[in-house]
Amino acid sequence: MGGQEIDFVQEAFDTNWIAPLGANVNGFEQDLQNYTGRKHAAVVTSGTAAIHLGLILCGVQPGDEVICQSFTFAATANPIKYQGAEPVFIDSEPETWNMDPELLEKALRERGDKVKAIVVVHLYGMPAKMERILEVASKYGVPVIEDSAEALGSSINGRKCGTFGKMSVLSFNGNKIITTSGGGALLSDDEELIQKARFLATQARDDAPHYQHSELGYNYRMSNIVAGIGRGQMKVLDDRVEARRSLHQQYFESLNGAWYNGDGTSFSQDDDRDGSGFYFLNEPDGYYSNRWLTTILVNPEQTGGLSREDIRVSLEKKNIESRPLWKPMHLQPYYKDNVMYSNGVSEFLFEHGLCLPSGSNLTDEEKIFVIENVKKLLKGSAM
Repeated sequence: MGGQEIDFVQEAFDTNWIAPLGANVNGFEQDLQNYTGRKHAAVVTSGTAAIHLGLILCGVQPGDEVICQSFTFAATANPIKYQGAEPVFIDSEPETWNMDPELLEKALRERGDKVKAIVVVHLYGMPAKMERILEVASKYGVPVIEDSAEALGSSINGRKCGTFGKMSVLSFNGNKIITTSGGGALLSDDEELIQKARFLATQARDDAPHYQHSELGYNYRMSNIVAGIGRGQMKVLDDRVEARRSLHQQYFESLNGAWYNGDGTSFSQDDDRDGSGFYFLNEPDGYYSNRWLTTILVNPEQTGGLSREDIRVSLEKKNIESRPLWKPMHLQPYYKDNVMYSNGVSEFLFEHGLCLPSGSNLTDEEKIFVIENVKKLLKGSAM
């Protein structure tokens, strides 16, 4: 917390506006519009809810198909199933680890009119190749929902993530760059879409003196209390981004890291064989990542045989939490039978990738503790 959150929350109590409407709800939406450059925003209970609303507004129906990035968290894909539709998964490209535009085009060419929407993710805060993805989507007339849950504060050539899709999604879950404890937002430049999202998110109550409902609605609207926390968090958003980026650089330098330049299915033969064996994801020209999580790829050939899992388990014994990169959706038991356009990239990243502790509130002592324990593992493996 930045310190000003309590002031907005107290204002909600003082004015007795506790419900899912009020000055904080309106103010938080305006803050998000001002920060991203989007014309309209609706704050809701979660990023998952925002994706669900986006799919509804794209007209997704039972039996339809929605193209979805495979290398992501389950919340990206699950709302597709809420609508009775089927995800068609697309693998990643090696430069940003996000949706491969060429595989996307192949899927659109082959799937035809069955595809009603595309959900693309900016993974770990690194923007996807949006220019090419939007070009392909426009060619086939399919709307893009931009999952920016992990990428608030990231940008491409100065344009903020959350402004590229027909609709864009943000998350304020407890682990995000800023948090409202739980919450999300749907953004668009189309005022009619956002008005409809607010209507659906408040149980689709018709304009009548009594409670009347002509459409299926949802209890998705953010409360005025939670929105107050969000307004306070917006005050420190840029500081949080700078803290994450600074930590990423500290890890890179302290662990003798190298930028990954492989093809996504192997480590490059040109890699420095005298390096530590830790590879980081570089920012393409014009890209700016909030570095929501610091992620590394571990090359056992250079770490004395230490794998990603060896490092994770060893750190856990020191009470240092690290995690593998997202397990791709097409490898999840629930989605194992869904169509997948694969090139092997996400499976390679999952096998070798690790998320290091990345909280904005890590102390200098904690950062050093993590780094020194990783170095001890490397030293031990070389003995």
